[in-house]
Amino acid sequence: MESNILANFEPELKKKIQQVGVIRKFQADDFLMKTGQSIRSAVLVTKGIVKVFREDDEGNEVFMYNLHPGEACAISMTCASRNLNSQIMAKALIDTEVMTIPVELMDEWAAKYKTWYQFVLETYRSRFEELLDTLDHIAFRNLDERLLWYLKQHQKSLKSNVIKVSFTDIATELNSSREVISRLMKKLAEKGFIKINKNQIEIINLKGL
Repeated sequence: MESNILANFEPELKKKIQQVGVIRKFQADDFLMKTGQSIRSAVLVTKGIVKVFREDDEGNEVFMYNLHPGEACAISMTCASRNLNSQIMAKALIDTEVMTIPVELMDEWAAKYKTWYQFVLETYRSRFEELLDTLDHIAFRNLDERLLWYLKQHQKSLKSNVIKVSFTDIATELNSSREVISRLMKKLAEKGFIKINKNQIEIINLKGL
């Protein structure tokens, strides 16, 4: 695990995290968490990217947010602390490593270590703001604006102009159809904003859109 992930914690807390934390590795597209799964640990991303989303009974997805190194899943903390089953799905976007921390330590560390208490509060605040951003785009933006937001989000998360995703995947996440997404993507390509390759999209320039 990269040392800068724990840089803001007290030395004693760093040592305890390294002692009790369990490192788990996932390949791209592996599921870390599924709806209905019992959650007994908090999840901290140490490498890679984790996509968190909701899925209905028909397999339709609603994107919630991405988790990056140094960030924790607020929902895993809530479910673990209250002994609840997961209400979300979490999947590795690229090869990913996470650390799981036993739930029984959450309250103890929050009371004893100021940096852990602040980390938990910041985790809830950040995830809540990201959810509000997602909700705003779903509720108040039309599909072409949501598509641009989707592309920019993935460009930022992956730190790459190449996004390996199919039109079907995008349609599922934006609750649209492949045909509609294909039409919108072709318009962006015709205007020179993107290039479309097989199962991947190259972003040329989306600034100002």
